[in-house]
Amino acid sequence: MKAATGIALLGALLAEAAPTDDKRDVDTRFPYLGPAVPIGDWVDPTINGNGKGFPRLVEPPAVKPAGPKPKNNVNVIQLSYVPSGINLHYQTPFGLGAAPTVHWGTHAHKLHQTSRGSTNTYDRTPPCSEVAVTQCSQFFHNVQLPNLAPDTTYYYQIPAANGTTASQVLSFRTARVAGDTTPFTMAVLNDMGYTNAGGTYKQLLKAADEGLSFAWHGGDLSYADDWYSGILPCESDWPVCYNGSSTYLPKPNGTGPADIPVDDPSYADPLPAGEIADQGGAYGGDMSVLYESNWDLWQNWMSKVTMKIPYMVMLGNHEAACAEFDGPGNPLTAYLNSNITNGTAPETELTYYSCPPSQRNFTAYQNRFRMPGKETGGQTNFWYSYDYGLAHFISLDSETDFPYSPSYPFFRDLEGNETFPMENETYVTDAGPFGYINGSWKVNEAYEQYNWLKKDLASIDRTKTPWVIAMSHRPMYSSAVSSYQKNLRNAWQSLMLEYGVDAYLAGHIHWYERMYPLTANGSIDAASVLNNNTYLTNEGTSMTHLTNGMAGNVESHSTLPWNETLPITAYLDQSHYGFGKFAFLNATVATWSMVRGVDGSVGDEVTLIKKGANVTTSSGYGQHVQGRSSKWEQLGYN
Repeated sequence: MKAATGIALLGALLAEAAPTDDKRDVDTRFPYLGPAVPIGDWVDPTINGNGKGFPRLVEPPAVKPAGPKPKNNVNVIQLSYVPSGINLHYQTPFGLGAAPTVHWGTHAHKLHQTSRGSTNTYDRTPPCSEVAVTQCSQFFHNVQLPNLAPDTTYYYQIPAANGTTASQVLSFRTARVAGDTTPFTMAVLNDMGYTNAGGTYKQLLKAADEGLSFAWHGGDLSYADDWYSGILPCESDWPVCYNGSSTYLPKPNGTGPADIPVDDPSYADPLPAGEIADQGGAYGGDMSVLYESNWDLWQNWMSKVTMKIPYMVMLGNHEAACAEFDGPGNPLTAYLNSNITNGTAPETELTYYSCPPSQRNFTAYQNRFRMPGKETGGQTNFWYSYDYGLAHFISLDSETDFPYSPSYPFFRDLEGNETFPMENETYVTDAGPFGYINGSWKVNEAYEQYNWLKKDLASIDRTKTPWVIAMSHRPMYSSAVSSYQKNLRNAWQSLMLEYGVDAYLAGHIHWYERMYPLTANGSIDAASVLNNNTYLTNEGTSMTHLTNGMAGNVESHSTLPWNETLPITAYLDQSHYGFGKFAFLNATVATWSMVRGVDGSVGDEVTLIKKGANVTTSSGYGQHVQGRSSKWEQLGYN
């Protein structure tokens, strides 16, 4: 909802209802009172750095400028699927002066086809006029290449325009048509960012070079909102403290054993003079000290992958706004709410209006990617689906647009007879809804996302795409129990089981966790467990749940005290970074592997077999897990 329509809109919401057609935009009813450009470096509070504080990190752009002082440049190139075609997204610091254009064809030296598209932009903070040309994106161009032949290599080039340099001739391969039974492998990753992700990046790029079909990134992409980690003092309950001498993953006894290496050896180097021991340490291989520059850094870095294979994304909690929380002494509250540098505040008082307007309500995420929401009846980059050969893939929004979502829409902030929340009643990650809500916000059936999911599932032709895989950022189940998991289960689990979804993928928790096939009440479907690494798919009864939130990120790994997993967890890795590979071998067998970033080795593997398929494997494990649900039930978690 836009501010102009907010009062009338929210009057209706007092009855727990929302209109059918008005969707949430950035609200500016209260002024932003923080610094013109928030910078997470007290020693060097400049945009481009003066050499005294944390380094300003850079990555080469997607297109190398022809000269040493470019006026404009193509810094990011990303491919994504649209039905029967490809969307080619590219980013520049300044406008092109004309419609974005791509030359393309089936031969590298015969790019006889030309397609044009459209451009969108937003008033980012800081604007690209204040940042190095090759390290900033503010204009976002999308050109669709429709009606392409399936499973075919095409070549493309982005021509020069308004000071940019023409790209090299690049290539991509289109999706296989639904029903194509040729085996394929795709990548799944979550919770990446720039920090600790070097191994994941190396192995992902290697896989792309070796024929990986596409990548699917389930949220927490750049970790842009951790720009302020370097100004937050350490605290005992934070997983890591980068103090230049004793960085380690936390253990129950408070010490890091010798066999647990520092995530990144550069963190052991002394911090720049004057910088404090902190919760993120923007040092060396860490991250940028500006929100938008973290986006630029990560997208430039990833272009070697995203210009080569389609890179499908969805949102996570770290895409919502410029911040999620404050630290000891509340220095971020003082900085963003009152423009007090290196100060404190009595309480944490971060509100929706604490962030600059361009850093609220998933704005960067909405502009910096182009997913096929429109083409598949979904909602832009928030929820959508696509087919590839044997499989149908469903991307969902776990942050907004379902009852009790983690990010609140404004009507959940209301008190008494209010028709619009006061500033101090909002929270910094408030966002959405991005689809309609017809009726009570507490009822699944009122939400556009729910109704889209139901329609999408009902439309799947299982004779063409026997495999159906769904993903959102947050897990429904985990040994790390959290209240949001029940809300996700209540929102989507019954639909997924009804329509026979084979596996549900997630991240958010910064580890790798493979669970057994789980039924609607969270119990293990023991009859579907052939052995510890082989499950039967039991459509309508259970789903396999996989969490791989270990691609990297500045916040490091999640840890489970005393390593005590719940019975639902078959395998847990709390120390490696990496990503998942999903290989769809035929209509009845698919294999999931966890690839370790450190060396590309396989840390875990599970094979899914369609129930009733004529496949031989060792048996008897189902009897072994019978009755393991008792502890789960004791927790009152079903």
